[in-house]
Amino acid sequence: MPPKKAAVAKKSVAKPAADSNPPMTAKNPIAKRGRSLIAGEKRKKKGVQTYSSYIHRVLKQVHPDTGISSKAMSVMNSFCNDIFERIAAEGSKLSAYNKKSTISTREIQTAARLVLPGELAKHAVSEGTKAVTKYSASKST
Repeated sequence: MPPKKAAVAKKSVAKPAADSNPPMTAKNPIAKRGRSLIAGEKRKKKGVQTYSSYIHRVLKQVHPDTGISSKAMSVMNSFCNDIFERIAAEGSKLSAYNKKSTISTREIQTAARLVLPGELAKHAVSEGTKAVTKYSASKST
């Protein structure tokens, strides 16, 4: 006959008061934001950054009498985000290959040459160089 196991006494765990540590929920603004909302104050939504204003500005420079639909703007915004991510990822790889922790203009320029095809890469590099030169000139004055 196997030996009997000794009965283990259960310790009673004291539960904290319900008001001392409220759960983090959407209804509990204190837990999420670190402060309570004042009566009548509306929560401010974080704005989503898009390229729509820049796309519209360039469109008006190229074709002043042409508009763009919201779906087309959404497609263009997705395109800009995709190209940005591809160039940033390639620039990150290049800086890692060179054992540098900072992505410089040289890495971005090389990444643009690698990501974009042929003539488009040449135009992108020349426009980027022009933009950096213009920025540097305005910064020094």
